[in-house]
Amino acid sequence: MTKKKNELWEWTKALLIAVLLAGVIRYVLFAPIVVDGLSMMPTLHDQDRMIVNKLAYKVGQPKRFDIIVFHAPENKDYIKRVIGLPGDRIEYKNDTLYVNGKAYKEPYLDEYKKQVEDGPLTDPFTLKEKIGRETVPPGELFVMGDNRRFSKDSRHIGAIPMSKVIGKASIVYWPLKDVHIESVK
Repeated sequence: MTKKKNELWEWTKALLIAVLLAGVIRYVLFAPIVVDGLSMMPTLHDQDRMIVNKLAYKVGQPKRFDIIVFHAPENKDYIKRVIGLPGDRIEYKNDTLYVNGKAYKEPYLDEYKKQVEDGPLTDPFTLKEKIGRETVPPGELFVMGDNRRFSKDSRHIGAIPMSKVIGKASIVYWPLKDVHIESVK
């Protein structure tokens, strides 16, 4: 009888440890997210499932072109691409991104740029026109969706405080045909 009691206790402890470990992993380290909408097409598709690394920015800072998840003003979580870092001057003209006066290529937009026949994929703008400032404020990020014509992003909701960033989204795990690790291109 004692042997059965010990075995039951050992199984109970193992199960409790597994549940605790799963909780820590889920709520502290990584979280699953479902892409909701078309704002990150063609890079990410509606209903793609991804893993968000919540520790990515606890130990480092976002890099330009990282894909992040953040708490948006509408009490929703958005997934967008980092375009501007604190102190950056952002401008779009002739469908080209300029950061601090330097033109940047955005190869993740090439597919959509080829399809556009009625003007630029990204309408021209300056940061001053969109957020009322010359540069991205300290501790904030300027983000945009890859589907520029159909994305509600910093052009509409302003710069995103780093305190609202949940983490970096880089692993697509579903659907299986789309499994990949998103890298800065």
